[in-house]
Amino acid sequence: MKHIIKRLLQRLYLIMVELGFIKNIDHQIQILLASNFKQMRENSTILLNFEDVGFNVYSPTNEDGILLYIFSIIGMANKKCVDIGAGNVRGSTTANLIINHGFSGLLIDGNIKNIELSRGYYARHPDTKLFPPTLISEFVTAENINKILEENNYVGEIDLLCIDIDGIDYWIWKAINVIQPRVVVVEYQDILGPDRAWTIPYKPDFNVRNYPVNKSYNNYCGASLRTFTKLGEQKGYRLIGCNRGGWNAFFVKNSIVGKYLPEVSVQSCFKYEWNQFGINKRFPLVKDMDWEEV
Repeated sequence: MKHIIKRLLQRLYLIMVELGFIKNIDHQIQILLASNFKQMRENSTILLNFEDVGFNVYSPTNEDGILLYIFSIIGMANKKCVDIGAGNVRGSTTANLIINHGFSGLLIDGNIKNIELSRGYYARHPDTKLFPPTLISEFVTAENINKILEENNYVGEIDLLCIDIDGIDYWIWKAINVIQPRVVVVEYQDILGPDRAWTIPYKPDFNVRNYPVNKSYNNYCGASLRTFTKLGEQKGYRLIGCNRGGWNAFFVKNSIVGKYLPEVSVQSCFKYEWNQFGINKRFPLVKDMDWEEV
């Protein structure tokens, strides 16, 4: 009877989250959700859409819920994450895992103010003040990223790598070789559409603010999803979905069973109005600028 009641409560929480009645997804609710996902996998009944499981605690567009779902399905190896372009806690892709699920993290950002604000937040939070993540202010390049990881004792297998630096994102992932993340989240330049395999050329000192065309939106930076998918294939990863809005892509290692996290098409990550706005209105502003096809 207790087992039946527990399953009913877990399902009720899922329904309330999906209907929007629960806005603050606290730790206990997340534990129930994760338990429900694991149980569904054990019963071979799970195959959910990312839009059905997404929610935000710190993330802006459902990344917190999506990552909880992914790690509930594949398990957590060592609860280690690296976040390159971590920004502030609010809007973070990794903060929920660090605060509510015991992840240790290496958070890197070129903006010292973001690092100071995040350091203060983690130092005050009761769940991280004793064991806060490592936060460093550094502009990463293809030449220094592996050294930064090694100097901070991040080598070998980790659970999660996130890259969002509005610039040479593709070149950073390509250069990384001292860690082997099980899951990778990258921001892609959706205005390039699903078919172009384009990235900005490599410039270690690239600054998105140096281009007038980026005044309103970050139009000239980053790389297309097709580019990241090709790189992912070379590194042994498959695309499994995107965030709500269509600009953050989730990859998982091919060695992790794909029955419940199957590969999806690049085209499936361009279904939002935001994508069409970018392709139709923003891409014409940069189509003749310097891009590199890979």
